[in-house]
Amino acid sequence: MVQRPYLAAAWLWIIGFSLFRWIYSGQFLLVPDETNYWQWSRHLAPGYHDQAPLIAWAIHLGTLIFGHTETGVRFPSVLSVGVASAYLLLLANRYFGAKTAWYTAVISQAVLLFNVGGLLATPDGLQAAAWAGAAYHTAVAYDENRLHQWMLGGFWFGLGLLSKYTMVLFLPGAFLYGLFSRMHRNRLLGLRPYAGVAFGLLMFLPVIVWNARNHWNSVRHVAYLGGANETMSLHLKYFAELIASQAGLVSPLILVLGLWAWYLAIRRPFRTDHWIYGYLFFASFPMFAFFVLLSLNARVYGNWPAAGYLGVSVLAAAFFGDRSKPNPDIRLLLWGRKLWPWGIGTAYLFTFLLLTQVVWPILPVPPELNRPAKEILGWKKLGMEAEAMREGMPRPDKTFLFGLRYQIASELAFYAPGQPQTVSINRWSRPNVYDYWWRDQDLIGWDAVGVTYRPDSHLNQLNQVFEQVEPPVRLDIYPEELFSNPPADGKPIKSLWLYRARGFKGGLRWQPPDRSDIRAY
Repeated sequence: MVQRPYLAAAWLWIIGFSLFRWIYSGQFLLVPDETNYWQWSRHLAPGYHDQAPLIAWAIHLGTLIFGHTETGVRFPSVLSVGVASAYLLLLANRYFGAKTAWYTAVISQAVLLFNVGGLLATPDGLQAAAWAGAAYHTAVAYDENRLHQWMLGGFWFGLGLLSKYTMVLFLPGAFLYGLFSRMHRNRLLGLRPYAGVAFGLLMFLPVIVWNARNHWNSVRHVAYLGGANETMSLHLKYFAELIASQAGLVSPLILVLGLWAWYLAIRRPFRTDHWIYGYLFFASFPMFAFFVLLSLNARVYGNWPAAGYLGVSVLAAAFFGDRSKPNPDIRLLLWGRKLWPWGIGTAYLFTFLLLTQVVWPILPVPPELNRPAKEILGWKKLGMEAEAMREGMPRPDKTFLFGLRYQIASELAFYAPGQPQTVSINRWSRPNVYDYWWRDQDLIGWDAVGVTYRPDSHLNQLNQVFEQVEPPVRLDIYPEELFSNPPADGKPIKSLWLYRARGFKGGLRWQPPDRSDIRAY
C-alpha cells in the first residue's frame, strides 16, 4: 500500500507531460525536417531515400485525424513518447518497485532530448516507443520465456526498424546479455527468441524490397553518413562535438549520472538477484558506445544515440533516485545520490527555458546564436510571399515553387496557401526524396518562383537550369521578442532570397561530384 501513491503519481506525471506536449505542439511552426517528413506522408511508399518509412505513415494518420496542421503532423511523436514513457514506467515498477517507477518518470520527463523527441515530427519519437517496448517485452521474455513475450519483443523491434535503421543495434545488445548471462543463457537454446526476431525482420521486408528496386539507395545514404566516402582514420575531430551535444541535449549532470549508472550496472551484471541491471546495461549502453566509436571517424549528430538513454534512465532512477533501497555499493552511490536532485533540477530548468524561449522569447539571445529561432521563424511569411509572387507571374498555372534545398521546398509546400506540390532542385546539393517524385520532362518550359539562402544564385546556379532569371527579392526574418518589436536597425535572424525564373530547361536531379561517391549509381 505504501508503494501505491508513487505508482499513481508516476502515471499522472507522464500523462500530464504528454498532454502538455500535445497542446504545446501546435504553438510553433514546423522546422524543415518536419515539413520534409510531412511531404513524405503525401507520397506514401514502402521506403524512402533518407530514412525508414514509418514516420511518413504515422504523419499520414495524424493528419487524417487533426488535419494538415502542426498538431496533426506532430501527434505521432507526442503519442510515441507517451508510449515510451509508459513502458519505462512498467519496466521500473516490475523489477524495482513503484518508487523507482516514480523516479523514472521524473528523470525521463526532465530531459530536453526526450521532450524534443516528443514534440518534433522526426523518427526519434517513434524509435523511442519501439525501443522501450522491445526492452520491456524482451526483459519479460528472458524472465518468463513465454512465446507471446518474445513475439511482442519482436513486434516492437520490427516497428523500430520501420522507424529508424539504428534500431538494429538493439538486437546485438539483447543477444549479448543472454549470451553472457548464466541465469538466462539457456533461453537462447530454444526457438522462441528467434521466432520473435524473425517476426520483426519480416515486418521490415517491404523496406528491403524497396531498396532492392531502387539501387539500395537508403543503404548508400546511411553508409555515406557513416563516413564511407572518407578514408578510414581515427581522430578526435568529432568526439568532443558529440560529447558536447550529449551534454546539451540531456544536460551535463544527467549525462554524468547516466555514465555512472552504466558503470555501476556492469559491476554486477550476472548475479541472479541483480540480472536486470545487466540486462538494462546491454539494452542501452551499446547504442551510446557505437556512436562514440563512430565519432572517431565521422560526424555523429546529437540525436543519433537518443534511444540509448531510455534504459539508463531506469538504471539512474534505481541507483540514485530511490534512496530507501539498501545497496552493497553504497559508497559508490553516495555522490550520485547527492548529485541526483541537482541533475534533475537543472534538467527541468534547462528544458523549461528552451521550450519557453521557442514560443515566448524571454532571453536576449544574439541572432547568430539563436538556432531554434532560425529553424522555426519566418516560414509562414515566406510561403505567403512566394505564393504572391507565383500569382503575379505571366503563367501562374505553369509556374512551380522550388528550393535549392529540400528543406526550403518542404517549408514552401506546407506554408504556401493551398499547400501546393513543390520542387527541390537537387543538382548541386545531395540526392533526396524529390528525385523520386519529379522528372525534368514534367516541368520543361515551366516558369518558377524559387527560394535560396544566397543573393547570387541566379549568376552561378539558376542560370544553368532556366532560360531567364531575374535578380532576387530579399526577405528578412527578424527574431521575435516577447515585450517589444525588433528595432528598425536590428539584425535579421536569417535572410532568404526569392527568384522569378522563366523557361525551365531541366536539371533537377543530383549530379555526383565524381563517380567514386558511394551515393552514385
